[in-house]
Amino acid sequence: MKANVAVTRRIPRNGIELLRGECDRVEVNPNERSLTQAEFLAMIAGRDGVLTELINRIDDEAFDAAGPRCKVFANCAVGFNNVDLAAANRRGIVITNTPDVLTETTADLAWALIMASARRIVESDTFLRSGQWDGWGPMQFHGHDVHGATLGIIGAGRIGTATARRSIGFDMKVLYYDASGMANAELDRLGGRQVGLDELLAESDFVSLHVPLTDQTHHMIGQAELARMKPTAHLINTSRGPVIDEAALVSALGDHVIAGAGLDVFEKEPAITPGLTDLDNVVCLPHIGSASGATRAKMAELAATNLLAVLKGQRPPTPVNPEVLDR
Repeated sequence: MKANVAVTRRIPRNGIELLRGECDRVEVNPNERSLTQAEFLAMIAGRDGVLTELINRIDDEAFDAAGPRCKVFANCAVGFNNVDLAAANRRGIVITNTPDVLTETTADLAWALIMASARRIVESDTFLRSGQWDGWGPMQFHGHDVHGATLGIIGAGRIGTATARRSIGFDMKVLYYDASGMANAELDRLGGRQVGLDELLAESDFVSLHVPLTDQTHHMIGQAELARMKPTAHLINTSRGPVIDEAALVSALGDHVIAGAGLDVFEKEPAITPGLTDLDNVVCLPHIGSASGATRAKMAELAATNLLAVLKGQRPPTPVNPEVLDR
């Protein structure tokens, strides 16, 4: 197939090989970093399709840079808050993402953060490595039990449901809230109870966020919401950083309004709100929710498959804006 494709960040080899097996030109960002916006716009010029990462801003400026030949932007991520969908729809450009394949791996990481925050794992490890530990003591590093506790799931989609499913082995009570107001049959079968946001915040020992970033979810957890939580509660975020007002969280953790937090995403990543990493009661990870070798390979394959399908005039497996295909 005569196609000219850009890959804006190096992805696992299987995705690149899939593209190179079908396209006569595939250019991959050679840097071990994200492109600047200027570099991004230069790289995508004159392409038939572009495989992107979540940090790339895909809007009218990008569509103008890519030019009239470009038919598809394939995000190698489940999120697509970096895309101006209205602009894509006006131009008839297909946007795709990689849902489903990272659900279980991200839910695993949510649980890693639950356990690490509850049992003060990182704080304890740092203490030991610093040479301060002089032996076992009955008052050292008291944390919070996970078994028998209440898990609150905000966002009862695929990843939220998978996270809740793992609570069975810990004999936890599950509460869930979804802005759509729709009940989740699987969570109901697990004994979960659908509640309002205020009730979930007030009753949960662990609050885990699993919502997309939209105008409605931006800063959905701020000072007022943190104040409604138990002083012994932990906040977990593997969704999108701007869902939390990070400055409010720094204050809440520092003042012990809540006991702890586990974060894989940040409001202005890679920048971190001042004071956050100075706190002992927060676990901070560099956005590794889907970072297992097997899952990242599946994401690369799906992103490449989506891109190739559009270039062949076929329907991609996971379009974000299927209305463009249905015209």
